[in-house]
Amino acid sequence: MNRIRLVLRWPLLPLMALVLQCASLGASTAGVPGDSLAPMLKRVLPAVVNISSTTYVAQRRNGLWNDPFFRHFFGGGQPVIQRKAQSLGSGVIVDARKGWIVTNNHVVEGADEITVTLRDQRSFKAKLLGADPAVDIALLKIEADHLTALPLADSDRLQVGDFVVAIGNPFGLGQTVTYGIVSALGRSDLGIEGYENFIQTDASINPGNSGGALVTTHGELVGINTAIVGNSGNVGIGFAIPANMVKAVAKQLARYGEVRRGQLGVVMQDLTPDLARAFGLDRRRGAVVTQVVPGSAAEKAGLRPGDVIVGIDGKPVHGGSDLRNAIGVLRAGTTVRLSVVRDGRKRSVTATIALPRDARTEGERLAPGLAGAVLGNLGKEHPLGESGGVAVLEVKPGSRAWEAGLRKGDVIVSVNRQAVADLLELSQLLSQARGGTLLFNVRRGNGAFFIVMR
Repeated sequence: MNRIRLVLRWPLLPLMALVLQCASLGASTAGVPGDSLAPMLKRVLPAVVNISSTTYVAQRRNGLWNDPFFRHFFGGGQPVIQRKAQSLGSGVIVDARKGWIVTNNHVVEGADEITVTLRDQRSFKAKLLGADPAVDIALLKIEADHLTALPLADSDRLQVGDFVVAIGNPFGLGQTVTYGIVSALGRSDLGIEGYENFIQTDASINPGNSGGALVTTHGELVGINTAIVGNSGNVGIGFAIPANMVKAVAKQLARYGEVRRGQLGVVMQDLTPDLARAFGLDRRRGAVVTQVVPGSAAEKAGLRPGDVIVGIDGKPVHGGSDLRNAIGVLRAGTTVRLSVVRDGRKRSVTATIALPRDARTEGERLAPGLAGAVLGNLGKEHPLGESGGVAVLEVKPGSRAWEAGLRKGDVIVSVNRQAVADLLELSQLLSQARGGTLLFNVRRGNGAFFIVMR
């Protein structure tokens, strides 16, 4: 018996070691940190910053001043005081050389002053380069050296169950790290933002974490922490904007200061099993086109009601939200390739995303000489609506546009003798001009004239 026990006992030691080694290897390949997250965090933490935004609100000292009956008792003007409102949040350095920081729009929206504090306690006044409320992303810039930036991961490769780390400034306590997993992907229709494709995580996210980093265990930025469920703090359900969406929006904010969205011009619904059977399809996912807007990019591309869009630029479209989010981060004028199933056959369709008919923009975003003017597309009811042109909706007296001769109600029909059909074409022509002299052909009432801008 003793011999048998010894024979059985000795092989167990290398076997147990082998099992433990395999378990360790399995954990490391799954992305689970072996001993500690500390080495990764040592590299990452300097790239996550604290953001303090200050807004000054004019306020009268006595509320009775607003009542005409009491106003004459005060004698003279009622003094106005400045009330200071502050909010705290987080941000992520994405370009160390340029000093670019990504955060949530709601962290800095309406702020008169924005202060960025680094992990080494250095503080800098930040400049707002641009913001996109629809996605809730803002891009800031600071003038500083010795910065650390986070590399962006491909968030499309993220899977449910992957381990992630949330870093931010919850409740103004200072930099804080929490750890969890990806609970779900592609969360939408939550009513939080205009365009939603959230990463859901159980890594604790609390007030003040907004704009902070959601990173992989390899130290790559996979999302920007944005929202939580509930009003009393973390309940294990937090949401982050995927890095790929952040990258697309930040690229436009850096170049243009805004996201000028276009539209495909379709009304759609998700492909359901019943619809798939009715259309004779063997697939279960896609976006069904139910209506094509007349004159839209979709109509010009040849899309029809009943078409099922299953891909855009090589990426799958599982439903209407996928297509809407993909179009939502594209700048007007971008050409996309759509994979469409029609009558059971797959085909490729090319469409150029167009600005909506009611689009409008400030002139100075297009050219310095147009500063003070607000421009927009012509409505269908306008006499020139069919022939094309860009309407001058407003002109501020004394501005550069006013001094050049533009007035409210004018219609710009050409630039440098090239016809302008809409706001998108005007934007493209002006960007190609790259400064120099601009020659505008303008119609006013029944007349027309030229304006030269330098």
